[in-house]
Amino acid sequence: MTDPHPFAAPPQPAGAQPGFAGPDYTSQGFGPPVTNLPAPPFADATGGARRMPEAEVARPDANAGRPDANAERARAALWNVRAEVAKAVVGQDAAVTGLLIALLTRGHVLLEGVPGTAKTLLVRTLAAALDVGHKRVQFTPDLMPGDLTGSLVYDASKSDFTFRPGPVFTNLLLADEINRTPPKTQSSLLEAMAERQVTVDGISRPLAAPFLVAATQNPVEFEGTYPLPEAQLDRFLLKIEMPIPPREAEVEIVQRHAMGFDPGRLEAAGVRPVASAADLEAGAAAVRTVLIRPEVVGYIVDIARATRVSPSLDLGMSPRAAVALLSTARAWAWLSGRDFVTPDDVKALSRATVAHRLSLRPEAELEGVKVEAVLASAIDSVPVPR
Repeated sequence: MTDPHPFAAPPQPAGAQPGFAGPDYTSQGFGPPVTNLPAPPFADATGGARRMPEAEVARPDANAGRPDANAERARAALWNVRAEVAKAVVGQDAAVTGLLIALLTRGHVLLEGVPGTAKTLLVRTLAAALDVGHKRVQFTPDLMPGDLTGSLVYDASKSDFTFRPGPVFTNLLLADEINRTPPKTQSSLLEAMAERQVTVDGISRPLAAPFLVAATQNPVEFEGTYPLPEAQLDRFLLKIEMPIPPREAEVEIVQRHAMGFDPGRLEAAGVRPVASAADLEAGAAAVRTVLIRPEVVGYIVDIARATRVSPSLDLGMSPRAAVALLSTARAWAWLSGRDFVTPDDVKALSRATVAHRLSLRPEAELEGVKVEAVLASAIDSVPVPR
């Protein structure tokens, strides 16, 4: 049996645009291609899928595993989002998929790439394709918490203070160069990210739904920056690398600009809404019903525990990281058209979900050890459930 790459486009559901295939994501941190796999343990003797007995699955609710028309329409719409974003952003399909997974699981994303890899354009185009709001904040050393969350402003006409919302009151918030602002301002996002609300002057104000923070940082420039502490990195569901695109994609980018492409006019590029917040809500509900066997849950936990005993790591996976890996694997399984999670879903999402949460020992850093290699070794040390 041969399985498609975890982040390649699955067979397109009804309503999806034909001919849209995903690129190779091996170099972008989403795990190696999965090929030549044996039949999953929940296949029957003919290779066809069979439903697992009740005792063998973790069933989130009574409706788990049942097809839902709204969920099917949502899945088709969200796959169309990738094609729509590709009208303006070339060679970054893995980042689009990661952002969709984060939106489906109420997570947030750390985008890492050198300047000029379309991080800002990506978020703007994704917001246009989803028909949701977005705002961009340039993080600078003098940015204050109130500049993000909002503040009380004196209203002379009412002789009272009124709340003026900050840019965090949106759907997609691009926190550009988040590591250029002091920790006090960085931490002002934590309540918004974790609880979907902002508290100012003792009053909590809910944020819009969906809500996602896409924070960016430059991996090669460290002067004048404030590196995110491990506890804050752990709040990001995924860390997505946005590399320089391959030559063919870069030629297409330059050719588009030569033909008059204007990043400030997405409508001229043909970008239009193909999904909505309702599709994300239906998709998120469907993701929560995806089945996961106790053996696969144990596989995730064993990977987490293997990182904690690694001699190269000061800090291994936390329980929150294990839950995050379960969530992202579930979301990818649903996007792929399945109602169950396989160990290969876990492997495919492990690097993007886990690597940024691990901390190397100083001696390992001096020896040039890479976190990704330590994580791969930990995963290889855990028996794969069959």
